[in-house]
This record gives sequence, structure tokens and C-alpha cells, in this order.
Amino acid sequence: MGFRGDPSAFERAASGALVPGTLAIGSVAPGPGATGPVSARPSVSGQAVCGALARAARRAPAGEARRARGAMAFQAGWAAEDQVARHYDRQGETVCARRWRGQAGEIDLVARDGERVIFIEVKQSRSHDEAAGHLGPRQMQRIWNAAAEFLAGEPRGQLTEVRLDLALVDGRGEVKVIRDAWMA
Repeated sequence: MGFRGDPSAFERAASGALVPGTLAIGSVAPGPGATGPVSARPSVSGQAVCGALARAARRAPAGEARRARGAMAFQAGWAAEDQVARHYDRQGETVCARRWRGQAGEIDLVARDGERVIFIEVKQSRSHDEAAGHLGPRQMQRIWNAAAEFLAGEPRGQLTEVRLDLALVDGRGEVKVIRDAWMA
């Protein structure tokens, strides 16, 4: 996710960080006399942002193209996580953390369904099958270890009821959830 060296204004804007004197991708400039911060969250679809970043990547020199692809993947990941979070919210399972990071690793989304904690890994690709193929055994172990670390802060600790889901997002933005994916 991170960039080596000092990130350019393009990378900071693509990652959602505000750069002095610039607007984040997809943000709207405040009107005359408006006060307050400009939203750093994109207001356009993830596909539109990814398309613009992809075009920039094709025109850029090799090093910049790699950074642009990284920025595009970052935005695509955020867009996929947004869609999955909305999916879980519609199911009545409240997303309580995004990109939770512990010493063992990162968990894309953490949701709650009553007392149950749901750890969600989001994978995005052209098809659901291709997205599922992006999750390997080492990453599954890192997510499991991060989940155990998260549970250490819960009142019931490791006795907390949990579910580990894999959420797949295809190129059309359709979400497919494999519940208890680690048990399958």
C-alpha cells in the first residue's frame, strides 16, 4: 500500500490525502466564501477514478506508471471495501472497523452481528473466481493471527463468537460473500 521515498502530489491525492492547494480526486471545490475542510473522500465512483488513473499510468514513464498502478489498486480496494461494507450494513451486520491493523497484519473490514465479530477479507478482480484465487494460505494465516490479536481486546477474548468471511467483488461491482470461508 505504501510508496517508497517521498510520494508525489499525484500519489497523495490518489490515496485520498489532501495536498495543500489541491483537491482530492473526485472532491468538489467549495464555493466562494465557503469555510471548512474539503472532503478527502472521492465523490465519484471507484470505476471512474480507476479509469482516470489507468489512463495516467499509460502516459507516464516506467517508475511513475508503477506508482500510478499502485494508486489505482489502492482506489479500487477502497471502492470494493465500500461496496462490501454497504452489503453488510444492508444485512444488518454493522461494520465497526476498516483496515484494522495489528502487529500480525491487517483485516480489511470488521463487522458485528450482535455478540458475533465478523472478520472480512475483501478481494477484487475481473471475476469472482479470479478474486478468490488472490487469497493464499500465508495470507489466510496472517488474517487469522490478526483476528486473534483483535479478539484480545474483546470482553470475552478468544471465547468471542467469530466468523471469517471472504467477500469477492467482480469487475461489475457485484459482491459475493463466502461466509465462514476459513472453514470451507
